[in-house]
Amino acid sequence: MNYATPPKKMLILNILDILRKYSDENHRLSAKDIGERLEREYSQKVDRKAIKRNLMNLIDFGYQLEFSESIRINKSGEEEIITSDWYLVRDFTDAELRLLIDSLLFSKHIPYNQCKELIEKLEGLSNTYFKAKVKHIRTMPEKLSENKALFYTIEILDDAIEKKKRVQFHYISDYGIDKKPLLHKNQDGKVTTYKVNPYQMAATNGRYYLICTHKYYPEAVSNYRIDRIVDIKLLDDEPITPVKEVPALKNGFDLPKHMAENIYMFGGESVWVKFRAKRYIIKDILDWFGYDARFTGEDDENIIVDVKVSEQAMLYWSLQYGEHIEVLSPESLRDRVGKAAKSIAEKY
Repeated sequence: MNYATPPKKMLILNILDILRKYSDENHRLSAKDIGERLEREYSQKVDRKAIKRNLMNLIDFGYQLEFSESIRINKSGEEEIITSDWYLVRDFTDAELRLLIDSLLFSKHIPYNQCKELIEKLEGLSNTYFKAKVKHIRTMPEKLSENKALFYTIEILDDAIEKKKRVQFHYISDYGIDKKPLLHKNQDGKVTTYKVNPYQMAATNGRYYLICTHKYYPEAVSNYRIDRIVDIKLLDDEPITPVKEVPALKNGFDLPKHMAENIYMFGGESVWVKFRAKRYIIKDILDWFGYDARFTGEDDENIIVDVKVSEQAMLYWSLQYGEHIEVLSPESLRDRVGKAAKSIAEKY
């Protein structure tokens, strides 16, 4: 099959495409290399002077190209500047792209096919050599999350937060044994329609959450997994309840503080919790509760810790770290942990 020779005006774009595909700091191209690829891949035979002229034009157009210069004496005995080792400086290093790709792989809220598409787009920001390094990514397993409207939901929420408008949606509260989603229903058996004041979206524990309050009872802050939100609608005629009118947020919305107090994103009012912990888990305590956790030395092996946290979340955390900690107060939480631990022990 014969292909038509590309017009000369395409030359600069073809050179840019070659730089994108085949060059980086460790893979530099000479004018000869570029010329050979132009002829092989684009059927364009171009002399080195034209290649250099177009490379310089790319720099004038704002592309960040690096190259080396050397001086040689030509046949006329005059000094001539020779350029070589051309490569395109990229917006992201391979290490940065790998970090972004790994973040997608570790996320639990992005549907499989959309995750693959995003990874392919990130791969496209590098060159052929980088793509060869990450072939194993294509073997990632499919995950449960298949809310194909996820990105649309995020767009609507982003728009609502910006415009300070309410949204309404249905919510997947469970899954059947057939792995199909089940929408939350009211006591009368009808699907619940949530109307909320959206304040912030946040990522934690591999999930993406909406932080909000309900229209009819804005006194409590709630957290909803965004991948479980469906049928979302922006309510243009309903402004949100201002943050200053929400009792739990009367001092303003502090996202880091909220995340530290809601380690499992259950929501609900935060309480002060005191517990005894082994000194060797200090790093774990800081990972979960941040540097607002208060430490008091007790002896060479134990410390006393005070944290402000959702009581429901602390119940789960206490069971997770039960071998290494003991809840001291509040008494209600201590009782709940004791009953849960006893119930677990009876099963074994």
